[in-house]
Amino acid sequence: MIDIQHLTFTYPNQPAPLFDDFTWRVERGEFWSVIGASGCGKSTLLHLIVGVRAANAGTIAVNGESVPRKKNRGKTGLVLQDYGLLPWATVRENVELGLRIREFYGQDRPRRAEGKERRAEGERRRANGSLPSALRPMPSAVEFWLERFGLGALRDKYPAQISGGQRQRVAIARTLVLEPDVLLLDEPFSALDAPTREDLELLTLNLHAETKTTTIFVTHSIEEAVFLGRKILVLGAPPHRVTRVVENPGAGRAAYREEAAFVERGRLLREMLKSR
Repeated sequence: MIDIQHLTFTYPNQPAPLFDDFTWRVERGEFWSVIGASGCGKSTLLHLIVGVRAANAGTIAVNGESVPRKKNRGKTGLVLQDYGLLPWATVRENVELGLRIREFYGQDRPRRAEGKERRAEGERRRANGSLPSALRPMPSAVEFWLERFGLGALRDKYPAQISGGQRQRVAIARTLVLEPDVLLLDEPFSALDAPTREDLELLTLNLHAETKTTTIFVTHSIEEAVFLGRKILVLGAPPHRVTRVVENPGAGRAAYREEAAFVERGRLLREMLKSR
């Protein structure tokens, strides 16, 4: 759960705040799209949630912990548009980087002593193949996500030797080996061709259905926002003071693009963005 209360944020040397007494709440397990024009503050909002930027006033909490998170600092995953891969590292080594980050923050795997319910959940997920079991050795998580994203045959390739869509899969896999409780995606598919983009959109939806990870997907594409987000946060011209939310219960299904509700939600977003 993400709870933002009375947030105020102003960039240095800027006369007006980007967010001014802004309040927003995301419940655990929800999938939100965030849409707005370039420069409206979409990426900044994610940076505030992950803790790489600090608010001037107000509070941000993730799963009850104040941002920046001290106990679970590696548990908020951020996927960027430019992939952020190490060019001198192989696909496998780039995915393993997520585990090194977790070790850096001192986060070990969930302990076996957490009880029967945890073990039972691990067995269920291992049986249906939906997640790497928390009880497996760490390298198994890397192998799981490599195979899950169709990257197994590319594990020894370097980023320059694979396509943009494959590089983005590596970036997402690197984040998911951390087993994040919040996943933030900052326009991750905007530089990709349409077929690759749609393929990765479906992959993102499938991952959310499997993991139930709280997900925020930033985009400037109306169609992408409507297709993915069960709820859509609409950011107009700053400063942002009022939370404008569009309910979108049909999102998350492959056939949704063909339905009248999809067209209607897109029309509504266009009107809201024009009146920003």
